[in-house]
Amino acid sequence: MFQEIEKQLIRAFEEQVAAKFGTGIPVSIEQPKQACFGELAIPVAFQLARPLRKAPKQIAETLLAGLERPAAVSAFEIAGNGYINVRLDRGAYAMGLLNPPSANAAGSGEKIIVEHTNINPNKAAHIGHLRNAILGDTFVRMLRHRGHFVEVQNYIDNTGVQVADVVVAFHYLEKKSPAEVQKLIDNPEIRFDYLCWDFYARISALYVQEPDSLRWRAEALHAIEAGEGQVAEMGHLVADAIVRSHVQTMYRLGIEYDVLPRESEILHLKFWATAFELLKKQSAIYLETERKNRGCWVMPASAFRNSESDPDSGNDAEDSKVIVRSNGTVTYVGKDIAYQLWKFGLLGKDFFYRHWSTYPGGHQLWVTSDHAVEENVPQFGRGSKVFNVIDSRQSYLQDVVVAGLRALGFDRAADASVHFSYEMVALSPRTLAQIGVELSEEDKRRAYVEVSGRKGLGVKADDLIDKLIDTALGEVEHRHPEQLAAERQNVARQIAIGALRYFMLKFTRNSVIAFDFQEALSFEGETGPYVQYTAVRAQNILRKYVERFSKLPDFRTCLQQVSLARFFETENFWQLLLLASKSDSAIERAVASGEPAHLAKYAFQLAQAFNNFYHDQRVISEENEERRHILLWLTQYVHSQLVSTLQVLGIDVPEYM
Repeated sequence: MFQEIEKQLIRAFEEQVAAKFGTGIPVSIEQPKQACFGELAIPVAFQLARPLRKAPKQIAETLLAGLERPAAVSAFEIAGNGYINVRLDRGAYAMGLLNPPSANAAGSGEKIIVEHTNINPNKAAHIGHLRNAILGDTFVRMLRHRGHFVEVQNYIDNTGVQVADVVVAFHYLEKKSPAEVQKLIDNPEIRFDYLCWDFYARISALYVQEPDSLRWRAEALHAIEAGEGQVAEMGHLVADAIVRSHVQTMYRLGIEYDVLPRESEILHLKFWATAFELLKKQSAIYLETERKNRGCWVMPASAFRNSESDPDSGNDAEDSKVIVRSNGTVTYVGKDIAYQLWKFGLLGKDFFYRHWSTYPGGHQLWVTSDHAVEENVPQFGRGSKVFNVIDSRQSYLQDVVVAGLRALGFDRAADASVHFSYEMVALSPRTLAQIGVELSEEDKRRAYVEVSGRKGLGVKADDLIDKLIDTALGEVEHRHPEQLAAERQNVARQIAIGALRYFMLKFTRNSVIAFDFQEALSFEGETGPYVQYTAVRAQNILRKYVERFSKLPDFRTCLQQVSLARFFETENFWQLLLLASKSDSAIERAVASGEPAHLAKYAFQLAQAFNNFYHDQRVISEENEERRHILLWLTQYVHSQLVSTLQVLGIDVPEYM
């Protein structure tokens, strides 16, 4: 409702500006610095002052003359030199929340594609991957809550160097055949993704110790890209097995995908070959004939909008970007250009698809194929906007992808390509010690320690989740020994996942996170368990009332506008109701800014406000029936808004804590 009033005011003032001054200007709405100034502030008079050469206060007076107030607005006031403050009719506003109109989806109907997770399928997922997946999944949830049609993609680089390295370990070091690798995959006593974690660290160390062994990587990479022989077969087995592990790991966090586009099909179905010809035809790339990039197809640096140093090559901003190496192999940014063209339906080609798995809730997951397998396949790709959730270290390469689209004349697609970037996740030394990772004396003194898959340093995602659950379970068992073991386990899981997701979301995307185990699981402060505990408190009030009186009152019949207006004259009650009613507005602002952290902050603030209310009020024992009913309705409303917000954040509310 709050959001609808904002929209009504914006429309009304934009129409008034046009009618009074014959000009068009976007009207913005702000929150007053102090609650005593009202619920909303409109600074449009200041925006118009310079072009109209009039005092803001005079403009504000002109705009308010004859302006009809929306139903829930009690007054407009001109404050200071021209701010227009808006005061809501508290009784009417509360009645509107009590009897809300039917919700209307805000989406345009066009498809939005969000690509996230994108873990190399060569080893177990680690904590650094979780920030990508949780950010992407939460952004998807926010978009869908606003009514948008969203397709979730998880790109699988199953022909890359990392997969080749694990294959090298199996083939050259362990002398395993594809059949033997398959037996390892099928062995229930072996965590195959953990085994590959160790092999990847082992082969990475060998490359440093014996540089000649790098020839094995080149041989394996060539075989995998060609899709021929035992090495290629082994690469296929390894990648698919690891992807299955990744999908299962992410599902533990409530994360699901729609389709898994694979790099092997981009190669086999000639996606890159098609994009290559387009780029050459439009002179977006050229064959370098001199200097260090001689023999390479490159994109000129002048094509990049935000050119920075290339982290892979060390080139400065004046260098061109290599798209095809002198040996004829394409860099992965070249394949990314082809993939981005497909996402927008601009490549003129499509994948084939086959069913990969079905999630417990019934949602179908598909994977790309290079030949027809099944009929009645959903249509993938052809998005109107694309968000690529990729860490900030890839900003340069994302610029190259966008430059490729623009060079081909696809300006709309280039403008609709969004790099949803984020900074890295590290670990606090205390957390590493709790997990059992040995640290050097130097690392123990650091504020945080970076994860390194090649060095084998880091915390596997499943190990972290398991440790969080075990720790939460200890607390749940201490508090609720009378509950069934299976129920306690489920509650512990919900607390652990809530703690992890909230910790990953509460920081803005440009912040480096130092994950701390103890801080994330705390029931105090800005944490997931704190917000969950608040929702459980509200839930308990409602449950206890039902236990005593058999059912909740019919609030729509027992509450009247006049009594609501009188009750919400108390400022603390009014501010709690007002804050709870802003969940949709908070979600929309989080979507517009691309910052799920804003929604996490809102959930925490609402939890804080309700806890203050909880400590000051005795809802069930209130003797005055009218007041008791309003307190109870306020509790129910805050609970529903908090639960809804947590659902968008991907966090469940346990039965008890």
